Amino acid sequence: MSKNSIENERPVISCLNVWKVFGANATDFEKEKLDNLNENTLTAKKWTAAVCDVSFDIGRGEVFVIMGLSGSGKSTMVRCMSRLIEPTSGDVNIEGENLLSVSDEKLIEIRRQKMGMVFQHFALLPNRDVLGNVAFPLQVQGISRKEREVRASEMISLVGLEGRENFFPAELSGGQQQRVGIARSLASNPSIWFLDEPFSALDPLIRSDLQDELLRLQAQLNKTIVFITHDLDEAIKIADRIAIMDQGRIVQIGTPEDLIMRPANEYVARFTKGVPKSKVVKVSTIMKPVAGNHAKTSSFLNINDRVADVADILTKTQEAIGVRNDGGDIVGVVDRETFIRILAGADIK
Repeated sequence: MSKNSIENERPVISCLNVWKVFGANATDFEKEKLDNLNENTLTAKKWTAAVCDVSFDIGRGEVFVIMGLSGSGKSTMVRCMSRLIEPTSGDVNIEGENLLSVSDEKLIEIRRQKMGMVFQHFALLPNRDVLGNVAFPLQVQGISRKEREVRASEMISLVGLEGRENFFPAELSGGQQQRVGIARSLASNPSIWFLDEPFSALDPLIRSDLQDELLRLQAQLNKTIVFITHDLDEAIKIADRIAIMDQGRIVQIGTPEDLIMRPANEYVARFTKGVPKSKVVKVSTIMKPVAGNHAKTSSFLNINDRVADVADILTKTQEAIGVRNDGGDIVGVVDRETFIRILAGADIK
């Protein structure tokens, strides 16, 4: 379960039994008995299934990462979710509305009003400056020039490009160009944000900076984010939950800690093998309970902190450290021995 609980709220995005099949006569796909569909049937029909029977829900404000190796189906899946690619079968519901049954006009309206999209290739308009690029979606919506430029200026400031409004894309670095793409995708204030490997073409340092920028923006804006990546470190850094895909199917959905500590199968175990436990294990997992709201300690951690992120605090004291929840209540303590065991990669007892 993500930090943004979805238990008591209808999902913002709900995908049910989504398939995307390519090949001759793929339109006949729904005539097949899906319960009995297997690789032999697909091969016999000369079909290739890029997305196979995928189902999941995404809650409001959740950062949901879909990841997998090249060819796993992750990018096809996110395009099915926005109907940039037409799913062969299944349902995609956006805030309770089935995207696959709406008219083309309604689909355009939903995309303009509810969805922001950022892709690996920036696709900036070379003949427009930064302000013009960011304001472009608002111009398409028919918003007045004054209003759209005010909104665009706000977004440019939000992503740290204030002062570069009159620069053209060719005058910007790769990281700055991607920030323009991010600002443009946010200009219409979408509730849902699709990001398909947005940082993969960038240098590692710039990529890390933009990951931090994404987290900063999310803390301010609380969007529902679907983020596609093949980079497990990136997924762990930004995700509330991760869905791992393999050959078009989702093999496990869970928090970063779930995937590292409790892999569903050998594929997930191999996929996550090199990740240090301290990068994903939260303080809440290793803390010990305390009686009442009292702990004999002068230092405190947050229940959602990951061990690696608070290593400096833990190594500077010999005493147990208190743990507080988001409301400030003391809910446990972490002792030095347990902390050192996790840093060393030992299993949690």
